Amino acid sequence: MANFTIQRAASAHIPTAFGDFQLVLYTNNRDTKEHLALVMGEVAGKSNVLTRIHSECFTGDVLGSLRCDCGEQLRRAMQAIADAGAGIVVYMRQEGRGIGLRDKLYAYNLQDAGYDTVEANELLGHDADERDYTIAALILQQLGAQSVRLMTNNPSKINALRALGIRVTERVPLQPTVHPYNRDYLDTKARRMKHWLELPVLENAVTGNGHHGKRNGNGHR
Repeated sequence: MANFTIQRAASAHIPTAFGDFQLVLYTNNRDTKEHLALVMGEVAGKSNVLTRIHSECFTGDVLGSLRCDCGEQLRRAMQAIADAGAGIVVYMRQEGRGIGLRDKLYAYNLQDAGYDTVEANELLGHDADERDYTIAALILQQLGAQSVRLMTNNPSKINALRALGIRVTERVPLQPTVHPYNRDYLDTKARRMKHWLELPVLENAVTGNGHHGKRNGNGHR
């Protein structure tokens, strides 16, 4: 991480439906994106801080899209932190597993044509997951968390953070609500990306445009 630097640029008190947080905005020397940390309580110098590294998902986080579980994961993470009284959500501007919103929409159309999330990304010239967690690790270090309990279903995220020097002492599952609109997307994450998910059997799946189909979805957790 020697070539990466971040700077705490601004912060403000943010009351939410889950409780009061401090929203901290960071700039960096790698990109022009404004990555964020949503912090509740005292985390500096603390061990086992309940933490979520959440990659931006405009469709799920803002619009409430049912094609993925991203918005649900964000809300559940904020609620869990509120219940614990302290914790961190690092909000990374890495839309669509790093491919950006435009290509994510293109990927949706490919998924509606029958490709899964991995195949759609690859057809667009991307890797299955192009996210980088270096800035997230730097933010956790800047906030002073000594170790974290990470809310995730993604083993690659844990491995990446540990490789960057972050002590992950426990994985806290975020089991999604499974329904026909996201079932095939979640199946792809479990089957092809090795996410830890417990998926019930649903008789039918539907595509994002409301028609019955084989595959759908393009969240990124």
